[in-house]
Amino acid sequence: SRATLHNADEIARKDVRIGDTVRIQRAGDVIPQVLGPVLEKRAPDTLPYKFKPVCPVCGSLAIREEGEVAYRCTGGLICDAQAVERLKHFVSKYAFDIDGLGDKIIRQFWEEGLIHTPADIFRLKGKNAELDNPLENREGWGRQSVKNLFDAIEAKRKIALERFIYALGIRQVGQATAKRLAQRYEDFDTLRKEMTIAADPSSESFARLINIDDIGPSVAADLAAFFSEPHNQEALEALLEEVQVGPYVAVQTSETSVSGKTVVFTGKLEKMSRNEAKASAERAGAHVSGSVSKKT
Repeated sequence: SRATLHNADEIARKDVRIGDTVRIQRAGDVIPQVLGPVLEKRAPDTLPYKFKPVCPVCGSLAIREEGEVAYRCTGGLICDAQAVERLKHFVSKYAFDIDGLGDKIIRQFWEEGLIHTPADIFRLKGKNAELDNPLENREGWGRQSVKNLFDAIEAKRKIALERFIYALGIRQVGQATAKRLAQRYEDFDTLRKEMTIAADPSSESFARLINIDDIGPSVAADLAAFFSEPHNQEALEALLEEVQVGPYVAVQTSETSVSGKTVVFTGKLEKMSRNEAKASAERAGAHVSGSVSKKT
């Protein structure tokens, strides 16, 4: 009961099929390991097992990238298996930065069904008004704390493009990549259209995408998969009814000794946060990268 097979390559290599009798050993005297099937006990009508490229939780497409073992769900905004962590990311400091929605509150609201998708955050005030036991009547809450939460949410209905892209929680898209995408496409409608077309690796949109600094075929594939997934498209439509995404506003730079140079910040800084240092470097005309390369 403790032995598992969740690696598609291993299942194929050992040719273990549904209904098989298998041999088990204790690998390293501890871990139960499936060695393979007992072929003489196999039913004659069994077929090789194939992973279904569908998330068992939300039904979204699951993809396996070249050179990797894992299948990953692309339904990030609507998948319950990922929901709480993605909602935490969505409201985090460098995304929507909504005060009052900490980890504990996010999980509580999700478990109660108040928040399932990012759009639900901006509908929370209306939902609360319909509850038999609204938040302000509960232990740990009060009228002022509830008002403060709703005010904090309302204050974030307008957001910068790069923050919005980062908030979506797309795999391999951190702050630096989100900013480069914002610089390249300038508004969300253009970005969304280009990413949808980029699902075709032979398209000009895909070629333009991988020409952006630090965006290779792997990141491009994750972006295209996210925007092509129907569930994500629905979640985005709902979210865009609630928030306004501003166009990219270029940082005003000055000519300095680091103008045009690529810099990377790492480690702990003593006098400012890393993000403050990045912003300062960009104002000084530097290009800030997330990793060291020959251009650094």
